[in-house]
Amino acid sequence: MPPDSDNPCASGLHKTAHAASPGRTLLVVPQRRRRTTINDVAAASGLSAATVSYALRGLQVPAETQARVREVARQLDYEVNPIARALASGRTGTVGVLFGSLEDLWQQALAVGLSRALLDRNRYAIIADVGGDPEREGRLVRQLHDQQVDGIIASPLDPEADYWADLTASTAVVTIGDALPLAPDAGCVLFDNRRGVAMALGHLAELGHRRVAVFTPSLPRTPERPADLLATQVGAELGLQVTLVHSAASATSAAAAAEVVLAAEDRPTAAFAMSDSMAYGVYLAAHRRELRIPEDLSVLGYDDHLTSQLVAPALTTLSWDEPGIVSAGVALMVSAIEIGNRRRRETFVPQLRKRASTQAVGRAVAG
Repeated sequence: MPPDSDNPCASGLHKTAHAASPGRTLLVVPQRRRRTTINDVAAASGLSAATVSYALRGLQVPAETQARVREVARQLDYEVNPIARALASGRTGTVGVLFGSLEDLWQQALAVGLSRALLDRNRYAIIADVGGDPEREGRLVRQLHDQQVDGIIASPLDPEADYWADLTASTAVVTIGDALPLAPDAGCVLFDNRRGVAMALGHLAELGHRRVAVFTPSLPRTPERPADLLATQVGAELGLQVTLVHSAASATSAAAAAEVVLAAEDRPTAAFAMSDSMAYGVYLAAHRRELRIPEDLSVLGYDDHLTSQLVAPALTTLSWDEPGIVSAGVALMVSAIEIGNRRRRETFVPQLRKRASTQAVGRAVAG
């Protein structure tokens, strides 16, 4: 079959074959494109290779410079060679991302945000779900350490466990939500729970509620965690009768716990759930008990997941700066990996989002 004259590759191969000696065919192998190097990015951006390296790792250069360098790297199809980096630095380029329960929708959203933000820093997330089991948390911490991750970002189920102190002795650790009492070298992204709990319980008190059930994902054996302790303290200051209800951080578990509480003769007139997923469980329990929200039971959440605007009635909740939390967590982790474990804290303040799930006690509904 004659070569396709409109196909230069076929034509070139045909000519090359005929140029070979009789009985032999020369195979033309296309030349592989040269891999873009960090020096290419430096030349294109007008910066030194060292500055480009810092910018790509998010270190020691302004945010606008980091953005400019990343854009140049994207245009040049520059990719960090993970093998070369590992050999040069002794690091794997991986970061463990550990959550107490990925049944909680807000923790799911954080895991997604952290994995994407880490990838922007040329690091890869290994996401681990504790599933509400403190023993499993200890196993996963040790497994991530054995896999030689460069660091671990954790929303700990049991922040007072001994294994955190062992881990921070050799691995960069940043926690989200709770500090580690036994690991003072760990960085942490904290929530201003005093302000958050005061906002939530204050809102319910203003509406005339006096009996409030507070649903918390904390373990019964760790009752001194800040948010739990604050709920009791702030409730007493406001003259509220607060009942702490422990449950796994999932709608299903919270629903089972809420059904017991709502069946009591002196049931609460309001429920404050320290995760929106748990608040959805309270919705389910109220429906099963034929209680109307908010006429019979006001419900308030704690993290303003997108679903909270979709449920009926829309959930009153607290909104936290999720993108800022992700950014702070990743920045602390990168700094800990590159510079060394230095205890640093970032604290975030919430905003109250008043929606239709809370109302004054005994208030009639129009229509």
